[in-house]
Amino acid sequence: MILVTGATGVTGALVARRLAAHRVPVRLMARDPRHIDADVPRTETVTADYADPRTLGRALRGVHAAFLVTNHPTAPHDAHFLRAATAEGVGHVVKLSAAAVADDIDDLLTQRQREIEEVVRGAALSWTLLRPRALMSNTLAWAAGLRAEGTVDALYGDAPNTPVDPRDVASVAVRALTRPEHRGKTYTLVGPQTLTARQQTGILGELLGSPVGFRERTRQEEAAVLARRHPPHVVGALLQRADLQAAGNKRRTGDDLEQLMGRRPRSYHDWASDHLHHFGGDRDSTAEPDRANKRPTTAHPPAPDRVAVRTG
Repeated sequence: MILVTGATGVTGALVARRLAAHRVPVRLMARDPRHIDADVPRTETVTADYADPRTLGRALRGVHAAFLVTNHPTAPHDAHFLRAATAEGVGHVVKLSAAAVADDIDDLLTQRQREIEEVVRGAALSWTLLRPRALMSNTLAWAAGLRAEGTVDALYGDAPNTPVDPRDVASVAVRALTRPEHRGKTYTLVGPQTLTARQQTGILGELLGSPVGFRERTRQEEAAVLARRHPPHVVGALLQRADLQAAGNKRRTGDDLEQLMGRRPRSYHDWASDHLHHFGGDRDSTAEPDRANKRPTTAHPPAPDRVAVRTG
């Protein structure tokens, strides 16, 4: 049995789908399993909360490997989970971290991610660390504005990044969960090309068949947008990461994905083509099914993975 946490997010749901396709028994953990999409296959679900260690033992009973996604910037959720996993005899944990851990930056979130990685390495079980750069699915945050006004609003339109398709991250996670040769390894997962938000907007316009405008937010405007969802200390950390990207320090590429999968990683063009209906385009009936493209065109796009793990 493999336990998948974060099943209400993009990456966790994709991991669950791929494990089910391999006919691996899957248990999905969530604080409220009703928030897991009905189309995500599962052997079973379990209600558990990282903040309540008493619930974790039940979730981990009979589990031999786990996919671990946490999102709180300060709470000791990973330590609680790993302690319970060790007590229940879990053999292996695949932890979703972030590529920012290797960047020259010391914001609150990155510091915390580094500390969490040390906690994972020090646990009495085997581990694999996955460090994705920004997920391509993060641009779903642009969908409502693009549909309503034909414009993308974002900070630092010319700041380069190497975003990665969450489907590729999920494919690596499944390999790490099911193959022993990945134990004790750390993988940096980046897409095949460096892109800016302005370039991604251009790709969306090309696929939609009509120009999409781009309006660059000021740093003050971005801070106000972030403050609607996050406390001040998280807003500050996210702005620090954005400044790092604007300085060109997130151009780092790598070949871990290509070596692990035996093929070139999916491009942003690939991802956007398969999710174009969220931005007002037609549904691609040939696209690989996932949590995003199961939704009707008028629905809100799925929420990206929470900030502490999704921003690379």
